[in-house]
Amino acid sequence: MAIDYHTLKQWRFEDQLTTYTARDTILYALSLGYGEDPLDPAALRFVYERGLQAIPTLPTVLGAPGAWAADPRSGITWQRILHGEHRMVLHRTVPPEGCLRSRTRIARIVDKGADKGALVITERSITDESDGSLVATIEHTSFCRADGGLSQSDEAPPPLPACPDEPEHTRVTLPTLPRAALLYRLNGDQNPIHIDPAMARGAGFDRPILHGLCTYGMAARALVDSCCEHRPERLKSLGLRFAAPFFPGETLTVRIWRRASGTVQFDAMSAERGIAVLTHGNATVEAANEP
Repeated sequence: MAIDYHTLKQWRFEDQLTTYTARDTILYALSLGYGEDPLDPAALRFVYERGLQAIPTLPTVLGAPGAWAADPRSGITWQRILHGEHRMVLHRTVPPEGCLRSRTRIARIVDKGADKGALVITERSITDESDGSLVATIEHTSFCRADGGLSQSDEAPPPLPACPDEPEHTRVTLPTLPRAALLYRLNGDQNPIHIDPAMARGAGFDRPILHGLCTYGMAARALVDSCCEHRPERLKSLGLRFAAPFFPGETLTVRIWRRASGTVQFDAMSAERGIAVLTHGNATVEAANEP
């Protein structure tokens, strides 16, 4: 069964209502590497319930629609899906605990050709159930490598600008533990390629890989710490392209270029292998309030 454009565009997702606590917020921060130095007061605000603040990317692990593409009715060859890009806009500060409602829809289906696959882009609107305010909007791009050649196609979204070929302004080095994926999966993504060596080998990797959204959160961590003065509310948007797998125990090196009007560009590499794992990183940072 192949992808049918009209069937997929009308795919119905049930709203996801997610109640979360300070414990979930702290677990997420710990899984991104916060707490390496228990005496660092800037990091403690993300892992200590007194005065707790949430990392802006926390909604990526709250209320996601799950493995819907594995439903045979979708027509998607789910075994050959790659997470291509992830874009997020923050409309307000993410509460450290509460209840969020997620509404997901298929926003775009972009045919790249019979031999080139298709892009399926879901849009998830996340609101605070207590007052109905919009918290975040997330675009998840799935590259369906085996499913091109559709009867109809939407226009592709504007491309993320590539990072410049010049020395970066800031470099942030984030080590990870060999058990990083075992910790991150407790946020809800229990895909076995992140823990089971046999399943990872079956997917073409010599060992389990770290979740792409973990590296996404680590990139947000690098920006909050280096560009936002540890104030998560100043990060307003974050988009990037996943370029290569990253393995637990490696070091993520994030290179950052600051631009005018609060724009920040970045990429990230595996320091040990010298391979870019995140590219086309673009973010918006709100200016600090003047005293």
